[in-house]
Amino acid sequence: MTLKIHIDDSAVPPYEQVRAQISEQARSGVLPVGYRLPTVRGLAESLGLAANTVAKAYRVLEGDGVIETRGRNGTFVAAAESAASRELASEGRTYAERARRLGVPEEEALSAVRDALRAAYRE
Repeated sequence: MTLKIHIDDSAVPPYEQVRAQISEQARSGVLPVGYRLPTVRGLAESLGLAANTVAKAYRVLEGDGVIETRGRNGTFVAAAESAASRELASEGRTYAERARRLGVPEEEALSAVRDALRAAYRE
């Protein structure tokens, strides 16, 4: 297994292309949990990008819980599913508390979430 990234000339910024491709490869298992990613400088050189571009992608990926930096030991693919689950649980609690404060009945709040999910997954 090896990281494969292709940067094209689309309207999508290069850092977002790097972020999306690493995220997808980690989510799909192409890059397993614990896989060591190239250094920011190394990946930037191999892709012909500025180091700051790759650093921005890595920062976003780390914030999303997809990768983790272990200081001088490097950057690794994290257990993204658990990070995603934690984030969803946190957002769910926030939504539920807000709906309750607004006085929205439970079934109506659930219905709103179902509608939003249907719309999001059909895109």
